[in-house]
Amino acid sequence: MHAARQRPSAPPTGSTAAVRRAGHRRRSSHRRGRPRHRGRNLLIGLLTVVGLLASAAYVLGGGRSDASSGAPPSRSTHVTPTPTPPPSPSASPSASPSASRTEIAVPPTGSGRFVTAQAGGETVGSGSRPVRYVVEVETGLDVSPSQAANEIADILAAPRGWTHDPDNAFQLVGAGSPHDIKIRIATPATADALCWEGIKQDTGGEYNCEVPGGVVVNLKRWIKGSPTFDGPIHDYRALIINHEMGHFLGHGHVTCGGAGRPAPVMMQQIKGLHGCVANAWPYDENGDLVTGPPV
Repeated sequence: MHAARQRPSAPPTGSTAAVRRAGHRRRSSHRRGRPRHRGRNLLIGLLTVVGLLASAAYVLGGGRSDASSGAPPSRSTHVTPTPTPPPSPSASPSASPSASRTEIAVPPTGSGRFVTAQAGGETVGSGSRPVRYVVEVETGLDVSPSQAANEIADILAAPRGWTHDPDNAFQLVGAGSPHDIKIRIATPATADALCWEGIKQDTGGEYNCEVPGGVVVNLKRWIKGSPTFDGPIHDYRALIINHEMGHFLGHGHVTCGGAGRPAPVMMQQIKGLHGCVANAWPYDENGDLVTGPPV
């Protein structure tokens, strides 16, 4: 709002010689008329000793066979890794890139300091005065400021985004450039502090907010999405940006416009859809504003 198994060593040469001598003694004893089972038992015993010696040499060499348990071999400086290691037991074989992004850690608190993305872009939209914005990420998070900035720029440039209104235009600018607002991605505790400081709103470690001069995005929502939103994480991020930017543009909260209809982006969809269908964009495919009764 983050082993391949090692082939066992060959048995010692001395052990092999012992096996041959055992065979020789077995044939000699047979000629002297001793019972066959005695020689056979002697040979089996010697082979067992050889097997134990070989196993001991294998273990001392740093290898370990886990074939019977099915567990992955332990990592060791003596083990040569394979080019494509098997997945860990906790990973799904069919995990998608979008799913793996949701595994980014979401610490409850952070440093309270931010780094500004070194990014910039062309103006999108036809408005005469573009809203210049910078993107900042709280330090210490596993979120790339430049990647986040580019993702937000794509959202604001989308055909069904706020640029569909001819009065709107946006421009991503980098650190040190004049700007109108900041879009900050922060840990839940830092987001709470910024939202309370800006608008005296208790966001409870769960929500985003729009404050004077900026937008605060809760890292938890940026990474984990919302239980009410059934769709890719990028789409939910679009809902976050479109909702909070909508406030900056002067749009207030509305509610569902009718059962089965797309939920307006200015609806607080995380609190329930009330019969609407989750939706991330201000405008529908026909270019009409998706709205509903004011709250």
